[in-house]
Parts: sequence; C-alpha cells; structure tokens
Amino acid sequence: GRRAGIAEYGARDGRPILIVLHQERSSPGRVGQLLVEKGYRLDIRRPVLGEPLPTTLEDHAGTVVFGGPMSANDPDDFIKKEIDWIDIPLREKRPYLGICLGAQMLVHHLGGKVQPNADGSTEIGWYPLHPTEKGRLLMHWPKMVYHFHREGFELPRGADLLAEGDAYPNQAFRYDGNAWGLQFHAELTRVMMHRWVVHGAHRFILPNAQQGREHLEGRMLFDAPLKAWLTEFLDIVFEGKPAKAASSITLPA
Repeated sequence: GRRAGIAEYGARDGRPILIVLHQERSSPGRVGQLLVEKGYRLDIRRPVLGEPLPTTLEDHAGTVVFGGPMSANDPDDFIKKEIDWIDIPLREKRPYLGICLGAQMLVHHLGGKVQPNADGSTEIGWYPLHPTEKGRLLMHWPKMVYHFHREGFELPRGADLLAEGDAYPNQAFRYDGNAWGLQFHAELTRVMMHRWVVHGAHRFILPNAQQGREHLEGRMLFDAPLKAWLTEFLDIVFEGKPAKAASSITLPA
C-alpha cells in the first residue's frame, strides 16, 4: 500500500529527520510517532541544553522545530543562534517544519514580527481553522485545531498563507517551497495534552483561553481529523507528495 511505499523510501534513503526540542522533557509526540511509522529515524537535539545543531542538513531528510514556553523575541543566546541556524535549511532547500515557536523563529529569521495581540487575547484550547484558497488546493484541512500560545506572527514577505484563524489570522504558511510554519499543535498525544493541561493551568485565566475540561473534551471531538490531516501533511512536507484534492477526500467528522 501507499504507506508501505513511503516506509520503504524513508528507510532506504537512510537519512534521519532532525528534531529540535526546547525543554528537557519535551517530546516530538505524534509527529515523531508518525515519522517513525513512515520509516524515518529521528535525530533529537536540544539546543537549550547545549546540544549543537548540524552545520549542514545534507545528512538529514529535513527538520522539525517544535514549540516551547520561550519567545522568539527572547534575548537568550540559544534562541538567537537557533534563529540564525534556520539559514541552513533555507539555503540548502531542505524541508523545514516549524510548529508554534518553530514557526515564529522562521518568521523572525525572515524579518517578520512575532508579537501578542493588542487586546492580550490568547489561543489556548481548540479553535476553528479556515484554509485559504491556496491551502484548499494543497489538501483538506481540519475544522478545529489545538493551540497553546500568547503570541502570533506576521506573514513573512514572499510566503503563501495556507490557513487562517479568528483571534490570530496567520495559522499556516509555506515559504519558498520547502519551509512550513504552523501556529497550532497537531503533535500532542493524549498523555502530552494531560500534561499541558496540568502544567499550563495557570494560563487558563488569560483572555480567550479555554478551561482544561474543554481541552480534553475537544480532543474527543476533534482529534481524529487532526491526526488524519497530520499524517498527510507530513507526506507533503518530507516526501513532496501531492495530497488528494480537498474535494475528493473524506475525513472523520
């Protein structure tokens, strides 16, 4: 089947995917699980703990840069170095997928602003996603996605906006064919979400944030289509595979 072909390709090619995490206990979650299922090995690095990033991605099939509690605007040395490092996948035209902080770092590198909404509103919980015309031509998108952030990003000059949100308009974009940024989180396993709800509970009082109960109830309603989307999206990013047209694909409601 299709998945077996992908797994054979990934395993035969042999190059791992570089996974960049921002906390000691962070996990690549479902993104990691799906990439391993597709036949990839994972090369996990944590620059915040002093682990170096490679000086070239020639030996990697691409990279995923995950989220974290820090901001792309923070003055920490490792943040600045990581933002500068993004020049390598861009210059070498290797697949780059930035999730939340990873997307904001990409935007920062490309000269765009990363900042909170003027009214202080957040997206913490499940919120509607609206694909643009370019997004719809690329693939079918889930109607609801999971968020945990207080800052958003400008659309970098030259990037294609793929999906929009209500509180934070820029939710997904593609830059120069190989670089992708997502504001929302599709990578959370059930265990990860429980952990975020416990450790992030102090943020539920912020404007527009949902309570922990709504995070977990939303997962039961919205997680299956989000996972189906992520499986296909990873094929587009790392295999260059065209997705089925949005009109011809049926996802769980």
